[in-house]
Amino acid sequence: MPEVTIHAADEAAMLALGARLAEVTGGRGVIYLHGDLGAGKTTLSRGLIRGFGHAGKVKSPTFTLVEPYEIGAARVFHFDLYRLADPEELEFLGIRDYFEGDALCLIEWPERGAGILPKADLDITITPQGTGRSLSLSPNGARGEAWCAALTAGES
Repeated sequence: MPEVTIHAADEAAMLALGARLAEVTGGRGVIYLHGDLGAGKTTLSRGLIRGFGHAGKVKSPTFTLVEPYEIGAARVFHFDLYRLADPEELEFLGIRDYFEGDALCLIEWPERGAGILPKADLDITITPQGTGRSLSLSPNGARGEAWCAALTAGES
């Protein structure tokens, strides 16, 4: 499946898309989130995490690098690698442990973990467009393709 582009008109649309992503992922896999500062990576993550039923705050893990969420049967790990100086620092974090088993890993600034991170099922690039956002979804394999197909089902 080729790249898919989705437009989110505002913050509410970003949160709704995140909730829809939660539904289609089933709480398993790896999603890379690309975009400049303020593009909406954390907003999309917030919608996804809330889509699993999390009612509390969802903050950017800029200083902690990772925020874990255990929501019912779902385990979601939200990473923000913006402040990472060297990808090798991820080894000290025990990064590989996060990708074992059934969990969903959302990774902001994945290029800063190059060579250490596993391949993403889906790359999402967020670009501001007026008051909204343009999201380019690039699947990397069958799982990502199935997610994109489910997200665009019924659209014309």
